[in-house]
Amino acid sequence: MDTSNYHHMINANAPAAALAIDYPHGHVIELHRHAYAQLLYAIEGVLVVETAEGRWVVPPTRGVWLQPEVDHQVRMRGDVKMRTVFVNMQELPNMPQENCVLDIPPLLRELIVAAVGIGPALVADGRDWHLLRLLVHELRSVPVLPLYLPLPADRGLRVICEALMAQPDDDATVDMHAQQLGIATRTFHRLFLRETGMRFSHWRQQARLLLALENLARGDKIIDVALDHGYTSQSAFAAMFKKHFGIAPSRFFR
Repeated sequence: MDTSNYHHMINANAPAAALAIDYPHGHVIELHRHAYAQLLYAIEGVLVVETAEGRWVVPPTRGVWLQPEVDHQVRMRGDVKMRTVFVNMQELPNMPQENCVLDIPPLLRELIVAAVGIGPALVADGRDWHLLRLLVHELRSVPVLPLYLPLPADRGLRVICEALMAQPDDDATVDMHAQQLGIATRTFHRLFLRETGMRFSHWRQQARLLLALENLARGDKIIDVALDHGYTSQSAFAAMFKKHFGIAPSRFFR
């Protein structure tokens, strides 16, 4: 079942509309787009949302905010209970103007769950209408989180990045990557920063952590995830994970 088929649920004058769909591990919603802005949120499981510009890894308590008309694919890691909110940007123009990952605090979570039961036949200024307005108001105030991995448009850099995502424990040096492209190391650094907005070392660290999140969601052991993603030990991985996400990997999905 594809959320791209649900635009008929949205009342043109409503602030938003929500729906609930559950997916098994490994399910893929192929590349599609929506006329409305969209919040993708999973009560359980991890969503991997991919666009031409990059990917977002979205664990529980987080959601990805997508602008209207953005082509995107969604992959499920672990069994996923997805909740989607479409937002009418014409009614509410002051929403975030960039694709990003948002924190989903308890109040917003409960508003999303409640909104799933609201149909398109809304009464202006009625209870359901105000509930949707409150949901969208809360969306404006939640923090953006560093769960995004930008991908370069440059073909050579893109090949290197995709290879690292396929084999995150690859520890090739920047000098080796620059030599692979036939450019100076300094040029590689400058080009990578221009293309992604990140230093290469930061990007690789971010890639390893986000890919590790996907495998943790699948139920893999922490020690296996650590070693498979370029860390020398479980403790080294746990320390970097806690520094980045503010919580130990063993507690992240609780």
